[in-house]
Amino acid sequence: MPAEAPILHGLNLITKDMKTTLAFYRLLGIEIPQESVWGSGGGHHVEVQSAGGLDFALDSEDLAKAYNAAWQRPEGAGRTLIGFRVNSREAVDETFTTLTAAGHTGLQEPHDAFWGSRCAVIEDPDGRDVAIMSAPEDAFRSAPPDL
Repeated sequence: MPAEAPILHGLNLITKDMKTTLAFYRLLGIEIPQESVWGSGGGHHVEVQSAGGLDFALDSEDLAKAYNAAWQRPEGAGRTLIGFRVNSREAVDETFTTLTAAGHTGLQEPHDAFWGSRCAVIEDPDGRDVAIMSAPEDAFRSAPPDL
């Protein structure tokens, strides 16, 4: 174990189309002011701090290759689910409707999950699964599925 334990401070997503990906996350409700968008040549970077204190960043593929020589565009579906919390169960449904009406693919319609949250899953422009969830409520908890 390292002498100093690392602290998770950020989420950095690599995107093939910065304009489309920026539009998706702005439509989702992430405040990304234009002055936080940096670009030169083919490299682009965006970084904002979320309300929860986590740094949220987007990088172009060109920029990713500049700081990580081994970076390659992944093929097929990923194994990552990016979760965003909204303030109410109704906001899950509203967010899902807004994003799918804008042409984004809904992967899981809003439903009451066994852990007590209202939950929906949307695909972002780069094929990543993005979950929209309300805070869990005891009144909506149920037994987990038999797997």
